[in-house]
Amino acid sequence: MIKDITYMHEHVTIDLSKEKNNIDCKLDSFEETKKEFLRLKELGVTRIVDVTNIGIGRNVDYVMKMEESTGLKIYMSTGYYKEPFLPKEVEELNIEKLAQKMIDDIKIGIDGKKKCATFIGEIGTGFEVMTELEKKVFHAAAIAQKATGVFITTHTSLGKLGHEQLDFLENLKTDLNKVILGHTALANNLDYIRSLLKRGAYIEFDTIGKNSYLPDEIRAQFIKKLCDEGWSDKIIMSVDLTRKSHLKANGGIGYAYLIENFLPILRKIGVQETFLEKILVENPKKILEIRSK
Repeated sequence: MIKDITYMHEHVTIDLSKEKNNIDCKLDSFEETKKEFLRLKELGVTRIVDVTNIGIGRNVDYVMKMEESTGLKIYMSTGYYKEPFLPKEVEELNIEKLAQKMIDDIKIGIDGKKKCATFIGEIGTGFEVMTELEKKVFHAAAIAQKATGVFITTHTSLGKLGHEQLDFLENLKTDLNKVILGHTALANNLDYIRSLLKRGAYIEFDTIGKNSYLPDEIRAQFIKKLCDEGWSDKIIMSVDLTRKSHLKANGGIGYAYLIENFLPILRKIGVQETFLEKILVENPKKILEIRSK
């Protein structure tokens, strides 16, 4: 069993229910989530990165209570998601003030609490173009990243606009080696993923188990090929649950799906254990600046 695993892109809470007109998109089931997190702990998970940010249900008290109840280390995030989920302040405040809010979350604490944000993200883009408000968020994120040195983690809608995100950040002198691109596998294009890796960014294989987006067998083949080509240092993984119905108690795949269902697929097709250790343990530690014992 692999130990000391980090899930790099999860939501302890999230609320997209208003915009999606669907109460299922409000994930706030404390006891059910706690039960699943305790199962993750049994399976070797030590840390979870919560990428819920301002305006989509971030709840620092809830997360701190979850940490205390499970013994897992949960890293929180700052920033803003994407349209149409951006709060009014993204429109009302200038770029510098948005950046300062992110910096304060990282350096001082979230909502006046002792817990600080560790990531900027997930900041995102839609399917066709980066909107002006999304560019504003990315610009503020670039400023905050330079001021704090933390990683930026992004959302790409069905894997699209990865290069556009990197172009925008690169033009602002952001270190692309401190950028994590989420969901890019959903573009179902291995050459595209390779081209993003060549620019220095980390690629996150998430939405694992959401086979309506992309079958797990394709994800697994992508991971195997990339590892065999020498890219294992730049790959991380997570499940990315966002709905009540995703929880095991409600008939969903649950947070443990990655370990219980997806790792056996990777092992079956010949992904080496050393690669899995790197993706699940060593790469996250490097990102989080945790020294191996």
